[in-house]
Amino acid sequence: MNIGIYIYPEAEVLDFSGPFEVFSTASRLCGAEAPFSVYLIAENSEAVPARGGYRVLPDYSIKDHPPLDVLIISGGVHTSEMEKRAVANWIQHQAESVELIATVCTGVFLLANAVQSLSCKVTTHWEDIPELRRMFGQLDVLEGVRWVDEGRIVSSGGISAGIDMSLHLVSRLHSVELAEKTAHQMEFTWTKNI
Repeated sequence: MNIGIYIYPEAEVLDFSGPFEVFSTASRLCGAEAPFSVYLIAENSEAVPARGGYRVLPDYSIKDHPPLDVLIISGGVHTSEMEKRAVANWIQHQAESVELIATVCTGVFLLANAVQSLSCKVTTHWEDIPELRRMFGQLDVLEGVRWVDEGRIVSSGGISAGIDMSLHLVSRLHSVELAEKTAHQMEFTWTKNI
């Protein structure tokens, strides 16, 4: 399966690095039978200045990536990213074609902005819950949970919660056994329930 992680200027580093580590570690543990190919995708192919000056070179742009099975949208300073029509159009197109879309932290703002019909249970970083409710009243925004699985839409709270969510996705897309092995390899205590 192709897992694409969307990054952008001022994206939160662990929001994309955590899921990347989960899926790449899971594949490494499977050896030649690697179930996942994980890619960082940005608006264009230039280096992306993430939070704290962390510069990241994406694997692909929104114009040239391989077909995706899963799209993960990282969080970060999202307000200017929401104004990019090309990005919103791309997210909307992906929402129509991928098996599932997952968001970490404020990545859910980008998804809700692009898919105006989105109406389901979601979560985000605790600090951003009031703004998410104000901007997207059709969403049922849950508090006090690490992640929410609504089938094709899976969302997580801030930063480290994206690792819990990604382990959950590995358990859904492959097996609980592989997710547990991955958490153990990463020396991470996986919060399995929401």
